Amino acid sequence: MANNKYKIGTIGSHSALQILRGAKDEGFETVVFCKKNMTPVYKSFGVADEIIEIKDYSEVFEQCSDNIIMIPHGSFIEHIEKLKEMKGLYYGNKEILDWESDRNQERKWLSNAGIKLPKIFQNASEIDRPVIVKFHGAQGGKGYFLARDEQDFKTKIADHPDKKYQLQEYIIGVPMYIHYFYSVIHEELEVLGFDKRYESNVDSIGRISARDQMALKSVDPSYVVVGNIPLVIRESLLGNVFDMGHKVIKESRKITKNGLFGPFCLEGVLTPEQEFYIFEISARIVAGTNPYISGSPYSYVKYKEEMSTGRRIAREIKQAIEKDRLSEIIN
Repeated sequence: MANNKYKIGTIGSHSALQILRGAKDEGFETVVFCKKNMTPVYKSFGVADEIIEIKDYSEVFEQCSDNIIMIPHGSFIEHIEKLKEMKGLYYGNKEILDWESDRNQERKWLSNAGIKLPKIFQNASEIDRPVIVKFHGAQGGKGYFLARDEQDFKTKIADHPDKKYQLQEYIIGVPMYIHYFYSVIHEELEVLGFDKRYESNVDSIGRISARDQMALKSVDPSYVVVGNIPLVIRESLLGNVFDMGHKVIKESRKITKNGLFGPFCLEGVLTPEQEFYIFEISARIVAGTNPYISGSPYSYVKYKEEMSTGRRIAREIKQAIEKDRLSEIIN
């Protein structure tokens, strides 16, 4: 099978620039499905050979063809039911989506893998320490809030009727997001980088002195992700990072037929005791890889060339085509 038989496509948001750039660097033609206001963006950057305008992202799943390999990112997960029914070519394991999108299933997966997790409170009456209230699905932190006790929780949850949520212990430490890639072709786990998120307005509040914060009693912290900051961690911690990744991959093969492969991210906190607490997993490329479109320190050490997560996906697909193994990574 030749590369020119297939194109690589994605939805025009989240990490599309990186995915499309990486695909072109590996010799693929590219397709982006985007809303009209985003068309000038992809024209400007020149990474899309074909731009298909849509009114809503959900339309994408009805327009996929048998020669476009779709690369999922966070905007896909918001339409999980249509995504699972998509007839076109999809890079990844759709069976894993139910485990990622449901926080209870996700916790079961990580717990069974032996990953250290924050405490979860089943009822608001059990809250005996600060908790962060997280809603199900990929929403970039939208709506998340802190609660001190049961009454504080009830007051704030009133603004979010009918939403499924999780009451998670708030761990003090450095937020850290680990970018992995598992290669089916090479049967190898790779670490491609790390980031932390810049969140509004909680990070803005942190720039204000404690005295002035007291004057902002009416402002509740929110956790909407507005950007990503690259990180390089202490090298001595990399052993733990690889160990967690291997455990998650091993457990994924027990809960789904083909397990987890391609890019994924363990999202957590590193405490002063140098312990990782993982609060969730993203089973696809994350926007925190975007600072590394020209590669990270880790990908350069391994590949000695510019290797973003987007390009790593495209290279895996290219090698699968060359080895006649595409069916192993396409759902």
